[in-house]
Amino acid sequence: MPKSRVLIAEELSPATVEALGPDFEIINCDGANREELLAAIVDVDAILVRSATMVDAEALAAAKNLKVVARAGVGLDNVDVKAATLAGVMVVNAPTSNIVSAAELAVGLLLASARHIVPANEALRKGEWKRSKFTGVEVADKVVGVVGLGRIGVLVAQRLSAFGVRLIAYDPYVQPARAAQLGVRMVTLDELLVESDFITIHLPKTPETVGLIGDAELHKTKPTVHIINAARGGIIDETALYNAIVDGRVAGAGVDVYGKEPCTDSPLFSLESVVATPHLGASTDEAQEKAGISVARSVRLALAGELVPDAVNVQGGNLHEDIKPLIPLTEMLGVIACALADSAIVRVEVEVRGAVIEHDVRVLELSATKGVFQNLVHDPVSFVNAPVLAEQRGVEISLKTERISDDHKNLVSVSVTQTDGEVVVVSGTVAGSKHQAKVVNINGFDIDVPISSHMAFFRYHDRPGVIGAVGNLLGDAGINIAGMQVSRDNDGHALIVLTVDSPIAPVLLDQITSEIGAHTGKSVAL
Repeated sequence: MPKSRVLIAEELSPATVEALGPDFEIINCDGANREELLAAIVDVDAILVRSATMVDAEALAAAKNLKVVARAGVGLDNVDVKAATLAGVMVVNAPTSNIVSAAELAVGLLLASARHIVPANEALRKGEWKRSKFTGVEVADKVVGVVGLGRIGVLVAQRLSAFGVRLIAYDPYVQPARAAQLGVRMVTLDELLVESDFITIHLPKTPETVGLIGDAELHKTKPTVHIINAARGGIIDETALYNAIVDGRVAGAGVDVYGKEPCTDSPLFSLESVVATPHLGASTDEAQEKAGISVARSVRLALAGELVPDAVNVQGGNLHEDIKPLIPLTEMLGVIACALADSAIVRVEVEVRGAVIEHDVRVLELSATKGVFQNLVHDPVSFVNAPVLAEQRGVEISLKTERISDDHKNLVSVSVTQTDGEVVVVSGTVAGSKHQAKVVNINGFDIDVPISSHMAFFRYHDRPGVIGAVGNLLGDAGINIAGMQVSRDNDGHALIVLTVDSPIAPVLLDQITSEIGAHTGKSVAL
């Protein structure tokens, strides 16, 4: 088979190509050159970019085979995620690749601002020895306000705690108890503005955070405050910050990001009390290498049709270790449930029971959807296009959870409702240190069968000789039975579940079904 084609549209770490491995055909182009990008993206399976390449609706429309857009970094300002999702294209980034680098830069800007390091350096280079002019302030014993206590905000807080500061933070999504474990006191934004000697911003750029700190907010700060923004441009109003410094309401600032980038003419650059850098948060060798390796691994997973934890347009997010073995189980339950259905499917419901629901299990809804559509469509089904396929076909997808699981530590059930109202329910779990996936119930029939590549299911009215007849027919066809289990209800109906070493041809399946007088006979390839 031809190799998948991967377009690298910007200069990335050599480790990126190494992480991709030899299984792909690598193509390079200058992503900032629009004509070159549109020509190169036409028949590639994946594109890797940084921040200079615009992957918008036009580029996505030109890409006939594109399956994944990988941004070797955190921000996605240059990728139209909505258009990608509608096109069934997965978008991935490297959300943790630069967090240490960004945190260290924020601390560096804070210290540089406190001690006037940049203007002192410039003066000395001009032959001026002005010690008294550049008298700074100590960080020790000061109040540091962290706006946004996410991954980077936490790292900054941890590093600054070594300076003997008092830490406060504003973040409406962080519980006070969690913050207390970090030695941080949660406050309102107004309280943070009033109390802080240093303010450092670590929020994502969203409609809610743009302009969060503007003129009104900067009238509440101490005149001795130093403000650091190494997060995203626009969160603090740059004009308001300039005016506050000029008016003496803010002592200094460290700025790495701007509302419009590249930025070379901000009025902030004219102020000696402002330390300004050109968006260097992720500009370390280590961060670039981590980002490249991270997205290369994501591309490999995406092109293999696997779940990608760092996909931004796929529900699931970071996966807890207890959830990971349930993902392939749920997908296989979806395949089996779909195979056992006799008519079109209008609804898929996933129920998760047990201790695992303490974590985010939405990915299992996605996994079941992928499994259900595996054999319903001709095109490859991935974690990103499965919801699109369901929506296009009017199939409702839902998820419910229950803490109590009587017989198993964790239990997943996939129910498919058909157009005639009939419902097929398949339940399973994982067992042992190797997380063996098993089917434990099918429409009320209790079983305990490990899931294998080839399985068959026969539902019939129980009578003597059925098991022998099934065995003889399979034996005559040269098909070895790896495992068999029979379950029976109180009305005399029975279910045989078989695992076999090779596929059962449709003709043979019909022959067995007829021979034993089965109500239904189904085979499944997993």
